[in-house]
Amino acid sequence: MLLPRDGYLLRIFIGERDKHGHLPLYQWIIQQAREQRLAGATAFRGIEGFGARSHLHTTKILRLTDDLPILIEIVDTKDKIESFLPIIDEAIPDGLATLEKVEIRLYRSGPHPADPPPDEPAA
Repeated sequence: MLLPRDGYLLRIFIGERDKHGHLPLYQWIIQQAREQRLAGATAFRGIEGFGARSHLHTTKILRLTDDLPILIEIVDTKDKIESFLPIIDEAIPDGLATLEKVEIRLYRSGPHPADPPPDEPAA
């Protein structure tokens, strides 16, 4: 897949305990992004943060929580991201989503270790 140089970064901030059905919400969002054939998505677990309610979520031992911040980042074209947002909108009861223009400098997939070298026929 080729991406134009001008892309968009969608950032979604949610909590680790957030669910969609039986799945963690971050996992469901990434599955939806894959089904919509977006260029890629990554979820990150934060070590500390707070949101609209100002409740602190942290890994510090005295205030340990099992609801750490989760950040999902997705990069693709503006059209694909704008089409994706309505799919996930209703599934996010608490959170934040931001969209910003980014310059895509590199997007490639090298050979997979299980792939045969280019000069050898596949078995």
